[in-house]
Amino acid sequence: MIEELVPADVAAADLFGDLPAHRHRLFEAEHAVVRGAVPARVREYTTVRWAAAQCMRCLGRAPAPLLPGHLGAPRWPDGLVGSLTHCRGYRAAVVAPASAVSGLGIDAEPDEPLPEGLIRRIASAGELRHLAALRTGRAEVRWDRLLFCAKEAFYKVWSYAVGTWLDFHDAEVRFEGTRPDARGGGFVVRLSGTAGTPGGSAGARRRPEPEADGFPALPGRWLARRGVLVTAIVTAVGELPGG
Repeated sequence: MIEELVPADVAAADLFGDLPAHRHRLFEAEHAVVRGAVPARVREYTTVRWAAAQCMRCLGRAPAPLLPGHLGAPRWPDGLVGSLTHCRGYRAAVVAPASAVSGLGIDAEPDEPLPEGLIRRIASAGELRHLAALRTGRAEVRWDRLLFCAKEAFYKVWSYAVGTWLDFHDAEVRFEGTRPDARGGGFVVRLSGTAGTPGGSAGARRRPEPEADGFPALPGRWLARRGVLVTAIVTAVGELPGG
């Protein structure tokens, strides 16, 4: 599923469910991260790292430990860029050479509505109007959950490139290129015009405006299949500030 959303030079692997315990052995440093965790957490953690290991092998690299780094994101081996995601019943990883890709962000969510009231905490007034219009044409798509999923993919690219935290209201999503007969399509995420301004959702935190920072709007793709929503954003070298 995830391989349909990324270009050929990005290695991708996913599973619907978890591996049997004997199929993948964690590095000791990885095992220490989940020592004492509930079994379900250990299984998803192990399975998504198995997926990452398959991607590294596909690129001719030996698997390496993926440990939490800045803001909790995995630290990738030198020369590689990657992203992991897992949700109920699904685990996925994508990895690419840093010589070809400057940013990767994927996210997976259950294909079901967000909890009551959550959408207004993560969407702007303009996004709420956009979702209402989309539901008029394609009510079967869980647009609220998909918006959350698209923002999560964007934040993973942002945090890797910029290294700072971002609020949900600091980015805006627009879905486009979606055919009425398809369970997938495209979207664009851009920083909102008020990101980081006093009195905005980011409070006193300050980040440069998009124009000054040079951080572009990022296109992405999405799929809905087998009860799962998946989003992906891939940026080529040179497309991000400092890339």
